[in-house]
Amino acid sequence: MEDRKKDGRYGRLYKQLSELVLKSNNTQARMATIIAVLHHKMEYFFWTGYYLLEDGKMTVNSYQGPVACQVLEKNKGVCWAAFNQQETVIVEDVHAFPGHIACDSRSNSEIVVPLKNAEGKIIGVLDVDSSEKAAFTKVDALWLEKILELIHS
Repeated sequence: MEDRKKDGRYGRLYKQLSELVLKSNNTQARMATIIAVLHHKMEYFFWTGYYLLEDGKMTVNSYQGPVACQVLEKNKGVCWAAFNQQETVIVEDVHAFPGHIACDSRSNSEIVVPLKNAEGKIIGVLDVDSSEKAAFTKVDALWLEKILELIHS
């Protein structure tokens, strides 16, 4: 999807999500709603979910798509890279990413966005995979970062 079209779609989704999630103060409900809307409205999203840090382990949380890896090997793969670097990571070809964790071989590109709690501390990541190579751009990064802010608004 071209960036101009993505930008327009994300703008509409942000408005829809704002109206949906701000009706509840429940963090888990907000997180699950965001995942469901993104996964079903962005046709190039193959797997959409969260990995949260629990007892030093990156453990799957709410998600949409095929069955996920339950716990990610520490300091390996895109999710840990984004967590450790404390910034969004976009990978055009996951098969070329050193240490990539292949939960599903149909995944070809990935974007991982740090997830913060209400105090601004990174507690995990939003992980989105696509079956298309080079599916994600800076437009995805900007909007996904903004959408995650709705969790604690």
